[in-house]
Amino acid sequence: MSNEPNRPYHVLLVDDDEADVALISQSFAEHHAPVRLHVTHDGVEAMAFLRREAEHAAAPRPDLVLLDLNMPRMNGRQVLDAVKSDHALATIPVVMLTTSEQPADIAASYAGRANAYVTKPIDLADLEAAIAKIYDFYGELSAHPKRD
Repeated sequence: MSNEPNRPYHVLLVDDDEADVALISQSFAEHHAPVRLHVTHDGVEAMAFLRREAEHAAAPRPDLVLLDLNMPRMNGRQVLDAVKSDHALATIPVVMLTTSEQPADIAASYAGRANAYVTKPIDLADLEAAIAKIYDFYGELSAHPKRD
């Protein structure tokens, strides 16, 4: 629908847990979504990717960021604040995808202008369903600003 024909939907996954990265990658594959998944393992690396710095100079602008809360060097709240405070990045949708169900984490994420907050399901089938819903909404249903 809103995805440009013949162009993959670029998703930046920011998560320091390799098992979660593998499961999320598998979930996109199971959904047969035309996604090119890019992975960074902490907030510092995520910001370098988003700002196209150093080894990420040729990185595409992601259409969506899936962001974990608890990471080394720069946590998810700090990344969210940096993204939403940067005029060049602020329009990128950010979905907090984390294991925390703490009301304070949820409230702080929305206060920081997260577009959504999704608690990672433990069950693989539930995770696949959650990833499919995220892609269906952000990748297919919602309209996007012109991409560079």
